[in-house]
Amino acid sequence: MSARKVRLGRIVLGGSAVVAASLATAGDQPRVASIPTPSGWRQHDVHRPKPTVAEPADWSLAAPAPPDAVVLFDGRNLDAWESASGGPAEWTVADGGFAVAPGKGAIRTKEEFGDVQIHLEWASPDPAVGTGQNRGNSGLFVMGAFELQIIDSYKADTYADGMAGALYGQYPPLYNATKPPGAWQAYDIAFRAPRFSPDGALREPARVSAFLNGVLVQDNESLVGGTSWLEAVAYEPGVSTGPIELQDHGHPVKFRNIWLRKLPERRPPTDAERQEPKVVALPAAELDALAGSYAEQAEERGLTIEVTRQGDDLLMRLPFRATPLRIVPIAPLQFVLPYTQGGLTFEKDEKGRAKAVQLTIGDGSPRPLKRVEK
Repeated sequence: MSARKVRLGRIVLGGSAVVAASLATAGDQPRVASIPTPSGWRQHDVHRPKPTVAEPADWSLAAPAPPDAVVLFDGRNLDAWESASGGPAEWTVADGGFAVAPGKGAIRTKEEFGDVQIHLEWASPDPAVGTGQNRGNSGLFVMGAFELQIIDSYKADTYADGMAGALYGQYPPLYNATKPPGAWQAYDIAFRAPRFSPDGALREPARVSAFLNGVLVQDNESLVGGTSWLEAVAYEPGVSTGPIELQDHGHPVKFRNIWLRKLPERRPPTDAERQEPKVVALPAAELDALAGSYAEQAEERGLTIEVTRQGDDLLMRLPFRATPLRIVPIAPLQFVLPYTQGGLTFEKDEKGRAKAVQLTIGDGSPRPLKRVEK
């Protein structure tokens, strides 16, 4: 469970799932803030369709951590982890893995993360004991708030949004790709943290894609809030990082080979890079002199383009594109694409009529094309 006091999380006391919340002081009035589910289904609705069973694959099982990974468990110790209260992680390490120590509580990483790629391997107890949610249950909480369910769902019945591969309480897995009890299973997860405005207002919800045993079970799903039993809880304003947390649900689920990669934010263009081209106005007669067909003088599969005038601009038609592209003048013989780095530079003959053009796209070499008379 996250250290943040405002988050409502699923914890376990005496083997039963309960809601953890800060106690209200005397005189406080409870604030009701229900969050509807995005699908229209109620949380844990037993009528919600169960996913189709899919054959699991082992393409990521026992995958070694890449050189740039943050290794959270290397088979030897829990130095990267702590208890939910900040003390030592007291789960049991043995045989290159570790297991939930029932009753010791959740453990979480000492470091906090935002956008991440996560690899985690787990195995439910064998032989299987219990039914429904009381069968090999744990959970992986990203940012300490958003749970991907860990549970024995192999030939076992429970509500759809509580199966292995589910974003608990919100999205069932697309497929049931679980293996039998005792078999090692692999999660591969891409998580995008929520984005907030400067005033703390939610600008973009968290998103999750996940593979379970090589099968896509969550496809860029948008989370309505943090995981909590019975209903999701609202986002914490401005919070976009948190620990990776593993749940103690009272069952000795095993884990091994846990690592993650911090994902970078794509850099937006600077103001200088964002500047639009300064368009010049050209007379219609000059534009008409540039119109025509141009072809590469290549032996095979040479490119041919068609240039026509439309108002104050030219259009470039390519043979493999259904619609033409607008090109705008920044000089009498130089035209650029408004939304792509590239354009055309024309060459005129002694009569003032275009006889050739060079097409440049990105960092590619200019491609010379000559006018083709029809």
